[in-house]
Amino acid sequence: MSDFDAIIVGGGLAGLTTAYLLAKADAEVLLIERGNFAGAKNMTGGRLYSHSLEKIIPGFAGEAPVERRIIREKISLMTDDSSVTVDYYSPGLTLPGQDSYSVLRADFDQWLAGKAEDAGAQIVTGIKVDDVLRENGQVFGIIAGGDEMTAGVTVLADGVNSLLAQKIGLRAELPPHQVAVGVKEVIELPAGVIEDRFQCPSGEGSAWLFAGQPSGGKVGGGFLYTNKESVSLGVVCTLSDLITGAATLPRLLENFKNHPSVAPLVVGGKMIEYSGHLVPEGGLDMAPRLFDAGVLTTGDAAGFCINLGYTVRGMDFAVGSGECAAQAILAAKQAGDFSAETLGCYKTALDESFIMKEMNMYRKFPHFMENTPRIFAGYPEMASDLMNQLFVVNGRDQRHLYQKAGRSLKTVGALNLTLDALKGVRAL
Repeated sequence: MSDFDAIIVGGGLAGLTTAYLLAKADAEVLLIERGNFAGAKNMTGGRLYSHSLEKIIPGFAGEAPVERRIIREKISLMTDDSSVTVDYYSPGLTLPGQDSYSVLRADFDQWLAGKAEDAGAQIVTGIKVDDVLRENGQVFGIIAGGDEMTAGVTVLADGVNSLLAQKIGLRAELPPHQVAVGVKEVIELPAGVIEDRFQCPSGEGSAWLFAGQPSGGKVGGGFLYTNKESVSLGVVCTLSDLITGAATLPRLLENFKNHPSVAPLVVGGKMIEYSGHLVPEGGLDMAPRLFDAGVLTTGDAAGFCINLGYTVRGMDFAVGSGECAAQAILAAKQAGDFSAETLGCYKTALDESFIMKEMNMYRKFPHFMENTPRIFAGYPEMASDLMNQLFVVNGRDQRHLYQKAGRSLKTVGALNLTLDALKGVRAL
């Protein structure tokens, strides 16, 4: 007889969603979080697309500690001293089920942990899980703090660098080109200042992604999300590029923060948090084996993240995979069988969800980004040169627009532009 129906390792969105749904179904569930509280070690600074959690907790944004509803989308191509920005506003960004929110995970994860505990889940914090219990290939629990605890299913929701998944052979060590490192500052600013600078009403905000200068012309980029009384500003760079690059990640962040287009947005602010974390960047090609006898992987531990350049998806995938994990565990509990064959329904649920449909749809995109360096080191210069040709007026240049555009295209070459566009469309 096991101590629990499920033991969940990790108190992020994937683990907490699994715990909440299992507890609601009267399963005996224990969640173990290494931090002092759920969210204490979660440094993700970004946004939550509402659709996945709205399905589980309708109207969650009315009670959860969300920061701002995102009503503006911005994308910038940046050189060292210029930027070209697309700015999109639409009421469609605010419709229920397709809206999104900036969140600070230390607050948000504690709220979701409270929901799980209210439903009946046991949550233990400040303890590191050292290993899993196995016998004849079946995982049947964990070892933590010198104690052994048993369960029908162990859920690995312990982040992108899941050492437990490596220990039991669900995944190999992560190659540097499939993982990025992100570093972030949370900069305190008054709510009114944020609303003025980002042209957003009270309670609403902006999401802004940057390519080019923030990552030093390498694979990666910058991000800025508006919170209630702060902004999350950061840089993400592929680990393989950091290893070979000249600049450190803290230096890249400092350069980004001091860029002429960014510095006025954060001037007068006070840094209240500085943190870093690993980000899965390989898409479906970096996904581990998702299940085995007595064990499942979810969220970042399963590689469920997509960076499409214009948007980054991870939190909604974590929630969705937690839902699929709970469904599989409840089915296995009802059958009284936690074998790999029975837990295979987890993969079936994932395949039928938006997660695998979208991970498959964009499977080629990480490879496209990795093998098209002009996105980060060529196109920002081309866009800047074109804008310079259009908007600088000196009374001496009387060339036609097509002639000016032709000069800018020479930065990367018309053939390269055409080929990259075709590859990008196919990857998307």
